Amino acid sequence: MPAHHTDLHDARALVIDGNPRSRSILVSQLKEFGVGTIVQCSRLVDARTKLEMGTFDVVICEHYFEREELTGQDLLDDLRRNQLLPFFTVFVMVTSESSYSKVAEAAESALDAYLLKPHTAMGLVKRIYQARKRKMALKDIFTAIENEDFELAGQLCKQRFESRKPFWLYAARIGAELMLRSGHLSEAQQLYEAVVEAKTLPWAKLGVARAQLEAGYPQRATTTLESLIETDPGYTDAYDVMGRAQFELGNFQNALATFKMSTKLTPASVNRLLKHGMMAWYAGEREEGIELLDRATRIGLDSKLFDPQALVLLAFARLDDNDQRRLLRCVEHLERLRDRNPDKPRIPRLLDVAHALVAIQEYQTARALDEVRRMAKTILEPGFDFESASNLLALMTRLANRSIQLYEVDAAVDTMGLRFCTSRALTELLACAATGRTDFINRIRAAHGDILKLTEEAMSLSLKGDPQSAVEHLLADGERTLNAKLIESAHLVLLRYEGRIADHVELKQRAQMLRERYRTTDIHAGLGEQAATGRAAGGMSLPAGYKPPPKTEGLLAKVNATG
Repeated sequence: MPAHHTDLHDARALVIDGNPRSRSILVSQLKEFGVGTIVQCSRLVDARTKLEMGTFDVVICEHYFEREELTGQDLLDDLRRNQLLPFFTVFVMVTSESSYSKVAEAAESALDAYLLKPHTAMGLVKRIYQARKRKMALKDIFTAIENEDFELAGQLCKQRFESRKPFWLYAARIGAELMLRSGHLSEAQQLYEAVVEAKTLPWAKLGVARAQLEAGYPQRATTTLESLIETDPGYTDAYDVMGRAQFELGNFQNALATFKMSTKLTPASVNRLLKHGMMAWYAGEREEGIELLDRATRIGLDSKLFDPQALVLLAFARLDDNDQRRLLRCVEHLERLRDRNPDKPRIPRLLDVAHALVAIQEYQTARALDEVRRMAKTILEPGFDFESASNLLALMTRLANRSIQLYEVDAAVDTMGLRFCTSRALTELLACAATGRTDFINRIRAAHGDILKLTEEAMSLSLKGDPQSAVEHLLADGERTLNAKLIESAHLVLLRYEGRIADHVELKQRAQMLRERYRTTDIHAGLGEQAATGRAAGGMSLPAGYKPPPKTEGLLAKVNATG
């Protein structure tokens, strides 16, 4: 059991610092206040092992490690993502960086504390006491989250915020984060705005922008973010969200410039290097993209934050450069990731793409065609996602550019376009995968035009007072194309006009089956975005044991706004 929050004599502490002198100072300061057991680590990898094997009441971690590519923040994100920090553990980040904007991510993504150097023993212990006191005060909220009672957790957060009880700002942020992740977007935005009105804080203003973006209003989000960045130009999370908003608006060059600023502020961030590199690749800046993805691979290949799609893009680049040695290196990295993660079906899919590229490079035409045909047969399967479509289209482009005939290619391109062109941004991203083949690009854009036309025709029936026909048309076209925009549009019309649709029960069952089978509520492009990291840009890490609640709102607002 954890020690009481005002008593450290029975506490177990872990001190992680690569500098022997700094580490000894921290140990001495903890001993001065009677901490019972103190364990020391000079490397992050050793610290993670100790946290896997045992529990600690207090973890004090340096942010920067001179001989390591990862940071203390990387360790914290990894621990929270893999639920290796019990509720009672206080994590204190120590940094020499005195600028708020540089420590904002460490301070705001965690629930505990950060400490600026130089610091006193009293300053350190005060933060530990304060964090333990906060954990005890908010225990009912965290217990509700761990019990997956998100409605109760949200209500408790709102009550604490409205009554201005101790730690009401922390409670408000937890509540807004829960609402945002569960799809209660308008409620989340209202709570963030209430925090801004009560006490202007960067994370609250960023929360407003995140809610606007999730609700399908990227233009409103960019306006909110422009104001925030003007006030706090060093707030890196704001650039992450701004880049995503610009991407969803289809402004790829603006998004690229924004991601470039983000990586400039945090040059060792694996996730930001990935997003920047992928955006550069798809925006046509291939050399810049390759350089960034290479750097992300060198720094973060063994990190849980690493996205193996980066290796696939690098493999395409190696084929284009006829660099067999580096192409095979990409394959080796993917095989290593597959062996380390045998339960993840995504990596074998990516590895299949890399193997097809090797076959093309080695002039094994029959083998390459067999691989591509096998992938093409899965286009209408539930597990075939946007990433798979992008990679398959890029493979087909390489075959066509080498005059390798795949007679069914046009039909496959049309099928992928009809399924995945849910917005202008995703259409252009898919078109970027076909760079070098104008005919493929035209077919992709034509498919998007077809989806827009089908949606408009169905919606016109609804506006004319016949919502049942609108739903029937949308579902029929959705079942034929598997397009998320059509399926989610049918779902929205059903919700809005349920009382006027005679067959609403049967139609709702059809729509829900499609939504669940083809995951139409969570389709997104993904530029180095890792849902498993547990913390979106501008968000906060929720307690160990948190499992995302099912979203209650669909994709329609987003795809309409960007379509």
